[in-house]
Amino acid sequence: MQTIHPNQQLPIYTIEPDEIAANKNFRVYQFVGTLPSQSELLIPHRKDHYLIVLIRQADSRQWIDMTPYKLKNNTIYFSGPNHIIVKEGFTQLWSTGIAFTKEFLSFQENASLSKLPIIENLYDGHELLLSEADLNFVEDLLTKINTEYLQPSEWQQRMLTAYLTVLLTYLSRLYTEQFKEAEHSTDRLLLKSFQAKINECYRELREVGDYASLLNISAGHLSEVVKIQSGKPAIKHIHERLVLEAQRLLFHTPQSLKEIAFELGFSDTSYFNRFFKRETGLTPAAYRASIREMYH
Repeated sequence: MQTIHPNQQLPIYTIEPDEIAANKNFRVYQFVGTLPSQSELLIPHRKDHYLIVLIRQADSRQWIDMTPYKLKNNTIYFSGPNHIIVKEGFTQLWSTGIAFTKEFLSFQENASLSKLPIIENLYDGHELLLSEADLNFVEDLLTKINTEYLQPSEWQQRMLTAYLTVLLTYLSRLYTEQFKEAEHSTDRLLLKSFQAKINECYRELREVGDYASLLNISAGHLSEVVKIQSGKPAIKHIHERLVLEAQRLLFHTPQSLKEIAFELGFSDTSYFNRFFKRETGLTPAAYRASIREMYH
């Protein structure tokens, strides 16, 4: 189901309940040598939910933000609500997809699923390579999830949550191994929390002090820890998140520079132009022209 949010031209797709489960927060997609819906093809869009897909066999490419992924067999692909997705044409497809919303994650009493690495995705990864043992484990779990999904009952919600917990935990372990996440420490966790807050609030909050207040620490301590842990000043993280979103919109949408500036919270287009050029070396218009020339 497609919706257009106010002041936003990019379509946002929600989970459309099927005839089996009629669940707007969770859905299983199965493709066995069939063609997926063509309605989303070549249309830049976001989803308001998480999507984890095991591609068994496909011959296509999709974009997540500015990165193209040539779909590999027996590989996991995943995305979340913040990402811009473009699907290129499919031939026959063999895959299983699990779609679920933030609300579904919160149904679990301790809400710990939302803090798992594959959900927080601080390394902005979207592809997980599987060993034969990994593939067998994931296939077994997906079979269990699909079986439960096809049998609605009073226990279905608990069973799906239990299976999804195991799946996301297992994939999070692979995620941390594949993306070589540094060992957890108090300072490392603070950096992660800072990055997560930026992701939530970058349109409204632009100062390090604003985020320090949200994290209940001093701006000086936050700046010191972030610089040591990441090698970059805290303000740079805020600016890079704004630039990333600007790049997404410049590349994937036809929105004017004025519309993009407004969407990102800039008071006027000239301020946005100066900010973007200072951070990237190019004006927004020049970036849009160069990136589209590169990929089209």
